[in-house]
Amino acid sequence: MKHLLKMLDLTSEEIIDILNLADQLKYELKHGIPHPHLKGKTLGMIFQKASTRTRVSFETGMYQLGGYPLFLSSNDLQIGRGEPVQDTARVLSRYLDGIMIRTFEQKEVEDLAEYGSIPIINGLTDFCHPCQVLADLMTIREFKGSFDGLKMCFIGDGNNMANSLIVGCLKVGMAVSVACPDDYQPPKEILDFAAAYDNFELTNSPVQAAKDADVLITDVWASMGQEGEAEKRKKAFAGYQINDELMAVAKPDAMVLHCLPAHREEEITEKVFEAHAKEIFEEAENRLHAQKAVMVKLMA
Repeated sequence: MKHLLKMLDLTSEEIIDILNLADQLKYELKHGIPHPHLKGKTLGMIFQKASTRTRVSFETGMYQLGGYPLFLSSNDLQIGRGEPVQDTARVLSRYLDGIMIRTFEQKEVEDLAEYGSIPIINGLTDFCHPCQVLADLMTIREFKGSFDGLKMCFIGDGNNMANSLIVGCLKVGMAVSVACPDDYQPPKEILDFAAAYDNFELTNSPVQAAKDADVLITDVWASMGQEGEAEKRKKAFAGYQINDELMAVAKPDAMVLHCLPAHREEEITEKVFEAHAKEIFEEAENRLHAQKAVMVKLMA
């Protein structure tokens, strides 16, 4: 494992290794045990999309690991003024020990990895969100004990979250059911991957997808950069909401996750969100621990 570019690149064993290390780092942090694995190392954090959780968790995590994080806004970089990604990658590789980038196009992340000589971490693209899904898997295992026999149901847009959840959950052995409107399904690359698994289901019926689910997950209907489509998407996703009706057909002890920010009464009701706030905010915290594990694996 040289980089974290997308869940498709990780083996099942690599995912479990990251989760095991994340559990260990979380335990050490809670018990005041220092773990300065990245002492003297620097992480450049390129943000072409703003973020609360990604910035704070990576900055804090790098500090806790003994390293130094540098926040690099696209407004402050030549990359935002037309410098080719390959030139930025080759320059930053001479200053830094790793780069985390949160951007729009997956190709930009892949190009950084191709032309740079240091580890690249995908903090989010329009195609995938591997750091979030590693935190989700960590949270599922924390609450359920293992992945064996579990079913994950995703309701909503076939977006970066759906893409990474499908891949990550299938790779750790979970059954996966996804409910999307017909015009908002995951891309062919993800569906081709999932077609090799007999425990994958794609439907346009949220009730069918949620049946006997152990874990229900959703995301906003209009992601960052899609604000202009908000009204159109509200109509398309009417009915694609985690609510009492869906919870009634899921397992009685089903957990609910949301990558946040949540738009209550759109993709999830206030009632269901608050009933499962413990899981959702543990999931948010686990971004810190999962990302620290990724940084240690790549940069230590």
